[in-house]
Amino acid sequence: MKNTKAIKLLNKLIDEVEQNGIITNTIVEDLQNLRPYAIEENRPLLAKTIRLVFEHIEAYQTFDIPIPEEEPIEGYEELLEEEEETTFVPAESLLYLLNLIAEPENKTNRLDLRSYVEALQEYAEEN
Repeated sequence: MKNTKAIKLLNKLIDEVEQNGIITNTIVEDLQNLRPYAIEENRPLLAKTIRLVFEHIEAYQTFDIPIPEEEPIEGYEELLEEEEETTFVPAESLLYLLNLIAEPENKTNRLDLRSYVEALQEYAEEN
């Protein structure tokens, strides 16, 4: 995001999640305030992601979407399997997502953002 107000708001969100975890009412409000900046900058992927995230947090009072899985790299499959055994922490996943939103030009970040959108939509359909 390029707008200085959007960057400040996103940094505030990141700091809040790092320090306090997921405080639903403030996170939802801040995400709702962030979304118009994504629309203004003509970033439909960000706008959709932000909307789905605040709707999810509002509906479920948490962020139940894990960090997207890494694609295995030939020869390193065992390391990936070890990482998969770690415990899912909603605040860590939300923090990861917020950092993706901060750097949407990165191709890998866009792919992960799309993975989050798919996971959020699937979760909403199932629940």
